[in-house]
Amino acid sequence: MNAEEKFELITRNLAEVIGQQELKNLLKEKKEISLYWGTMPTGSPHVAYYVPLLKVADFLKAGLKVKILIADLHAALDGVSWEILEKRQRYYEELIPLMLKSISVDLKKLEFVKGSSMQLDKEYFEDLLKLSTIASIRDTTKAASEVIKSIENPKLGGLIYPIMQALDEEYLKVDIQFGGLDQRKIFVFAREFLPKVGYKQRIELMNPMLPGLMGEKMSSSIKSSKIDMIDNEETVKKKINNAECREGDKNNGLLPFIKYVIFTMKKDKKEKFAIKRPEKFGGNVSYSSYEELEKDFITKKLHPLDLKNSFSEELNKLMSSVRTDKLMELYKEAYK
Repeated sequence: MNAEEKFELITRNLAEVIGQQELKNLLKEKKEISLYWGTMPTGSPHVAYYVPLLKVADFLKAGLKVKILIADLHAALDGVSWEILEKRQRYYEELIPLMLKSISVDLKKLEFVKGSSMQLDKEYFEDLLKLSTIASIRDTTKAASEVIKSIENPKLGGLIYPIMQALDEEYLKVDIQFGGLDQRKIFVFAREFLPKVGYKQRIELMNPMLPGLMGEKMSSSIKSSKIDMIDNEETVKKKINNAECREGDKNNGLLPFIKYVIFTMKKDKKEKFAIKRPEKFGGNVSYSSYEELEKDFITKKLHPLDLKNSFSEELNKLMSSVRTDKLMELYKEAYK
């Protein structure tokens, strides 16, 4: 795979790349490129986590060294109680590898890092203090506005959060940080402030944010908006059947997931997405691309119920290897 092909694979399905030319230059010049994706153990992960995890698969295929940061201290700053933090950490450490295995990712090529294992080091803390004397309250408030819970009287931890995320780039020794589009302000903060303490800017890659089943952002804190990774088959079917999906209207909570997850996987496996339906409604049909499916949906050749039924089947098949007894026990401990 040449540099141009790697670039296309690394950036496919992304919403934005900050440092696009830097990435192209890096792919031409550097033998080993490293990247990290961070997730904090707060709410119970939902199926939209497959979007970043499929990108992790892309990064590995492109030859990047990938680190997954399970950011326990960030979760504490976001309001997870210290008493439950370790249980949430263990749940994430069990779940994420299961999800990666379900999409055929070789875990040997990945490195998992617990945030507090490096963030409590003396050098890290000193840099945290240095940056806190440079960045203003306004800077950190703006940076954290999309990812920290918005309340009238915010906690100081919410302002420390973006400083730590910026430093994570340096202490993980990576060239690239990857995250959702809701992280953009923190990524911009990191590029602006890391050089002020003698560290280089990193390339920032961002995924689109998927809508929830009822149209709003898919969120761990809004149960009706998401399909949890521990939901059983019947629950998955019920949630998808109740999802907002008006005939002919592509603005719904199902199509984006089908586009970024189902069709990404189908394309890589050279498979089609099959819609099963009775002969009286047109019989079975299969799609090679998302664009074909969306066109039929908009022109009302594909009914929402048929889409929902086939999507439920695909999703349950994907989730089947993730629902383990051990995971369920850890879930009960972490989310009583």
